Amino acid sequence: MKNKLHRLVVLLLAGAFAVVASAAQAHPHVWITARSELLYAADGTITGVRHAWTFDDMFSTYALQGLETKTKGVYSREELSSLAQTNVESLKEFGFFTFAKADGRKQKFLEPVDYFLEYKEAALTLHFTLPLKAPVTAKQLALEVFDPSYFIDFKFEDKDPIKLVGAPAGCKMAFQRPNDGTADAQRLSENNFMSGDNSNYGAMFANKIMVECP
Repeated sequence: MKNKLHRLVVLLLAGAFAVVASAAQAHPHVWITARSELLYAADGTITGVRHAWTFDDMFSTYALQGLETKTKGVYSREELSSLAQTNVESLKEFGFFTFAKADGRKQKFLEPVDYFLEYKEAALTLHFTLPLKAPVTAKQLALEVFDPSYFIDFKFEDKDPIKLVGAPAGCKMAFQRPNDGTADAQRLSENNFMSGDNSNYGAMFANKIMVECP
């Protein structure tokens, strides 16, 4: 089981080692469909980000190989707990593929909390919350989700991909998908995003969220 978990983590996070390949050769090997929530406290400060990442069916099938369960084809949260822990612990080295700026200042995250794996409709979904190292009040929050090496491709859900939870009244959000040419996306200020000061191939495929509050 230990070796199996190790192989899983290597597969999931191998993008970090793909820098040896040229940009022309880079392409995803794992596909994730994502949903995210930006979390606010009662005083209006931003406290963290809650993610739900659903892996593609091929990766999900591979991840479950050799995992013993009480009922064949059924995987409880408890039976998946070790796998979930291994995943979130290993994601730390890569910044959880989540990058944030508040009023132009880079923000750091603490260790993930409330994490678990869910198996539904032949796919694994990793749920976890990233608390900010220090809650922050910001007129402008910029958040990006992407793998710098583009080993992992992040695509957000078509319906309700991003939610603001507890945000102050008057806050407005714009969301830009990779290569999205919508009017809202064009209004986003590129100076706020990691891709503006982080030269890596995967940044071209970043999902960008901007929240502006009065």
